[in-house]
Amino acid sequence: MASTPPSYRGHRYPPEVIAHCVWLYFRFPLSFREVEELMLERGVVVSYETVRRWCLKFGQDYANALRRRRPRPGDKWHLEEVFVTIQGRQRYLWRAVDQDGNVLDILVQNRRDKAAARRFFKKLMKATRSVPRVVVTDKLRSYGAAHLQVMPSVEHRAHKGLNNRAENSHQPTRQRERAMKGFRSVGGAQRFLSAFSGISPHFRPRRHLMNASEHRLEMTLRFTIWDHITGSTSLPSTA
Repeated sequence: MASTPPSYRGHRYPPEVIAHCVWLYFRFPLSFREVEELMLERGVVVSYETVRRWCLKFGQDYANALRRRRPRPGDKWHLEEVFVTIQGRQRYLWRAVDQDGNVLDILVQNRRDKAAARRFFKKLMKATRSVPRVVVTDKLRSYGAAHLQVMPSVEHRAHKGLNNRAENSHQPTRQRERAMKGFRSVGGAQRFLSAFSGISPHFRPRRHLMNASEHRLEMTLRFTIWDHITGSTSLPSTA
């Protein structure tokens, strides 16, 4: 699907520098200061605060463009919610993936009751513009109640052992949460995780199903897509 790169008008740094900084931050468990240091090693002087502003401004645009290029989601959705601590209070991160492990959507909420589950179901269908054949969840009762209201014709399987795919999808988020020493606000967590769940998986192909040459070819393709949607060219290596 064709996409128009975002406008960089008014920015004195070229698109490839901006896109590379955003890629570093969302792809690896790095702080803004660490991205600043890595760019300095390449001879690019940019402050960590500038990197932060770039990630806020362009991260979601890049993530949305990558999502538009993904194939239609599978018809079997796995939903899972985990707690995240924000300013000392327990919140909940709701996540949905399809049977191939592709992240469909995420939502940070204060509760995990029926209203929260219903809100997530509706957001999920709006984001994917589709309705699944099967929904797999854990045994949280809120899912069943919301399912009957929002998508009663869809088969619902509530079983803890069937939902490992969604549980495994939380692992990169946990890694980033530890690196960031937690999130500062619900809105900040939602903004970061929305961009992160769109960018990070793009650079995480199913490595265990590929040999080395296949993996290199796949990554080359994915970097080409990244350069296209960001309107940049890859930075030259310093090696």
